[in-house]
Amino acid sequence: MAGDSSESFHMATSPSRPSRRGDLTSSPGRDLPPFEDESEGLLGEGPLPGEEEEDGDGEELIGDGMERDYRAIPALDQYEAEGLDLDDEDLSELSPGARAAAEEAMRRRDREQGVSGRLRRGLLYDSEDEDDGRPAARRRRLAERAAEGVADGDEEEMIESIENLEDMKGHTVREWVSMAAPRLEIYNRFKNFLRTHVDENGHNVFKEKISDMCKENKESLVVNYEDLAAREHVLAYFLPEAPTEMLKVFDEAAKEVVLAMYPKYDRIAHEIHVRICSLPLVEEIRSLRQLHLNQLIRTSGVVSSCTGVLPQLGMVKYNCNKCSFVLGPFFQSQNQEVKPGSCPECQSQGPFEINMEETVYQNYQRITIQESPGKVAAGRLPRSKDAILLADLVDSCKPGDEIDLTGIYHNNYDGSLNMANGFPVFATVILANHITRRDEGVAVAELTDEDVKAIVALSKDERIGERIFASMAPSIYGHEDIKRALALSLFGGEPKNPGGKHKVRGDINVLLCGDPGTAKSQFLKYVEKVASRAVFTTGQGASAVGLTAYVQRHPVSREWTLEAGALVLADRGVCLIDEFDKMNDADRTSIHEAMEQQSISISKAGIVTSLQARCTVIAASNPIGGRYDPSLTFAENVDLTEPIVSRFDVLCVVRDTVDPVQDEMLARFVVGSHIKHHPGSKEAGVALEEVVLPNSSDVPPIPQELLRKYIIYAKERVHPKLNQMDQDKVARIYSDLRKESMATGSIPITVRHIESMIRMAEAHAKIHLRDYVLEDDVNMAIRVMLESFIDTQKFSVMRSMRKTFARYLAFRRDNNELLLFILKQLVAEQVAYQRNRYGVQNDTIEIPEKDLNDKARQINIHNLSAFYDSELFRSNKFSHDGKKKLILQQF
Repeated sequence: MAGDSSESFHMATSPSRPSRRGDLTSSPGRDLPPFEDESEGLLGEGPLPGEEEEDGDGEELIGDGMERDYRAIPALDQYEAEGLDLDDEDLSELSPGARAAAEEAMRRRDREQGVSGRLRRGLLYDSEDEDDGRPAARRRRLAERAAEGVADGDEEEMIESIENLEDMKGHTVREWVSMAAPRLEIYNRFKNFLRTHVDENGHNVFKEKISDMCKENKESLVVNYEDLAAREHVLAYFLPEAPTEMLKVFDEAAKEVVLAMYPKYDRIAHEIHVRICSLPLVEEIRSLRQLHLNQLIRTSGVVSSCTGVLPQLGMVKYNCNKCSFVLGPFFQSQNQEVKPGSCPECQSQGPFEINMEETVYQNYQRITIQESPGKVAAGRLPRSKDAILLADLVDSCKPGDEIDLTGIYHNNYDGSLNMANGFPVFATVILANHITRRDEGVAVAELTDEDVKAIVALSKDERIGERIFASMAPSIYGHEDIKRALALSLFGGEPKNPGGKHKVRGDINVLLCGDPGTAKSQFLKYVEKVASRAVFTTGQGASAVGLTAYVQRHPVSREWTLEAGALVLADRGVCLIDEFDKMNDADRTSIHEAMEQQSISISKAGIVTSLQARCTVIAASNPIGGRYDPSLTFAENVDLTEPIVSRFDVLCVVRDTVDPVQDEMLARFVVGSHIKHHPGSKEAGVALEEVVLPNSSDVPPIPQELLRKYIIYAKERVHPKLNQMDQDKVARIYSDLRKESMATGSIPITVRHIESMIRMAEAHAKIHLRDYVLEDDVNMAIRVMLESFIDTQKFSVMRSMRKTFARYLAFRRDNNELLLFILKQLVAEQVAYQRNRYGVQNDTIEIPEKDLNDKARQINIHNLSAFYDSELFRSNKFSHDGKKKLILQQF
């Protein structure tokens, strides 16, 4: 059996005289047996006390390398085939001469095998030969081999079983994965996972991922945490607990797998970084606590600012200024600077300069991630957290992007923070590992298959358009035109970029203007809740830079950084601006570009850039003097310039008119709503089903949660085309509107309004989940555009204009609705006549049936009997007297 300790012993005790042993053993004519002579030389000829040993080819017995004597060498750990059939008696009868001859033969064989000048293994006593505990000794040697990183030999016996890896023997996870044997086991398991993991179709997942990564010269390999947990649940358990150590091992294993496929890829990427995605638990930024320190976390938010890309020291070498000796390498950590103490060459204490050529740098960028606007509780400030991007993660996001961030929640010592907050305080930062930008598709990915089935089934409803309009802000009575405009703006049109030269926005901007107390702000608050991404601001509380973007000095690095404003944070969402008329003109002009080009250009403090602001703007404003005067034009009522008014696709004028019947129904609705939603009503056991809220539409509304999912699905998945659109109708209505606007001197009609009609037609097609824009969609868009235009006219012009465009305004309106509208106009004229003539108003208003028939014939309605029998007619307190041919309304 091999006994390597014998040769070590001889060479360590007699390193300076290698030739003497050769002289002794090479003289066959000596009387003493060579073995005894050899041992005498071993024991009697060591170095004298005080004599220094020279560096020969001897080996050190005790020291750093002493474990190497016990390492397993499979090639030598076996019995020799020659002489195994000899008995002990035969060996003992050898004469000294025969023994010397055998020695000579063995030495000759050693020289041929390159083992010259050393004792054969097994000639001296080896305690392991009589060790009964062979398995324990074997395991010890395997552990020592693992510590050295020797991976050849009997691998099956070397890899520990899964029970052993889970049993941490009382250590913490971080201590356990830092030890040599578990570390090697993790390394081998992860390597095996990368090589063998297949998807449900049998494709090798990581072979394709590594191939794609190398084609693009990247150095990030994305690993899905759910796949890792399904295959290697012990690694998945260790990873969030000790991410720094585990990711280091994963990176090494991934590098080996990549180099096995592409041996020269290390010329392109020196490191391969394993990025972990789809971590199951998502933490809010405001819920990060001491519990999460040094753990792998996943959070989401909006990037509010970012620094430039800076070089960070990775491995540093220093020059000694006195003797020019190069010190190092020193590996820098994120927490503190590692500096040399003294020069090993000249023992000077410095100064030392960084050796620029031999120092290794890595890319470094610091971003600030802020809570998404929709997730902040009312009355709370949004929390933010700094994140550090290294290597190829830099520039993977910009201000305004909503991102999903996976990283290590890390603390670092900050002296300035301690000065402010007392001594033992640490700043926290997230060391980013993986970043996903939440663009298209991410919101839809949150929808389950059941949600999609429910959405598609809902879209088959013939009256889905009316149901969605009725579901907008169901707690607000009436205002069908505003609800229709908000629904269209939430669904939005299709952005276009012909030839990549000229962008045409797809978002529909809406301006609500009118009397106080008409629920304008409530509509905005409702949209904030139902939209997937919304930012709410007020005109008085928003400045120009707060809406767009601003440049400020970073407090730590002292360099200029770009901070995103409300419109940038609302990218791909909705920006809601209340009290729009209270904004300064200078501030208001800053959003001109954002509303049409949907970008914000910045050129301040040496930063010249353009940020995306692809958002819908819904604004609410009050008229000059507080109340809307119908005898004036829209421009005279509102203190807004023409450029900003023309950027709004829909203008909704809200008038607070006195109508006894409508006022009574509104009051009933408000009181019923208060009763139904009172916080104490559930405890009191009030039968809420009995409280029926009267509403202006008879279609059943959609549950709000389903409506929200429906909007997300339609925006992301449905992209209607314009192939079958009636172009002549749009051209005709545009020319008619231009003519009318010139004649009346009201809001100017521009080419933007054609685009507005197209956008609204696309949005209406999205509501029905259609692939093409049909004539119905165009008619609805024209109707909304005309209502928006006519509502902004003087009262005197409005009636004649309604008559001119009656055929368009009647689209998709129930005949009964149109007749009720005409009847209410006749009632209003009669009331005005009575007041002017008699100074009082009767409790009963009588309208001749003939007057209504004449008006109805103008819009091609000839049979009124269905209208007289309808619920709409009765609910407005009208009654028909067939004998007297009168229509009566009781007040």
